[in-house]
Amino acid sequence: MLSHRYVLDYLRSGSLVLPDCFREKERLKREALHYGLNTMADSLEGQKKNCGYITIGYRGSFQFGRDGLTDVKFRKISRILVCGRVAICRTVFGESLNESRDPDHLCSDRYTARFFLKHSSIEQAFDQLQENGFRMTGSCGSGTAGASAADLKPGVDQEENRWNHYNEFVFVRD
Repeated sequence: MLSHRYVLDYLRSGSLVLPDCFREKERLKREALHYGLNTMADSLEGQKKNCGYITIGYRGSFQFGRDGLTDVKFRKISRILVCGRVAICRTVFGESLNESRDPDHLCSDRYTARFFLKHSSIEQAFDQLQENGFRMTGSCGSGTAGASAADLKPGVDQEENRWNHYNEFVFVRD
């Protein structure tokens, strides 16, 4: 059985070293408790609560410069969205996390896609994730042409409203 290997390693070294994406933590915890290795079981519990995914998404606008595609200027980010387990999101982003759109804000052991950040600095969000042990595992983006000039509200720049992009970044902490 594979779990015996990790129990023996723990008995030899006193530390728990598991491979990335280890999926049998509950089984290993039961094994540790069976052999009376409470500290090993406790460290598995801590690992379970600290691991997870956070997805960062943002919508922004851009305009083309005089040289067309070679001179694209990103204009603004309207809002940085945060998706993930509530407890982990709160730990990583703290006071910069806006929870006002989340109706079940009192329950922390669940997932949500309704958080956003109070700032619009994507670099600051990435720094916070990196400082908390997350690494980026994937990303995607898209660009679209929006409304025509006839559909614009007064005072809205035609180029800014017309060209939009949406990007998502997936971060993981094992």
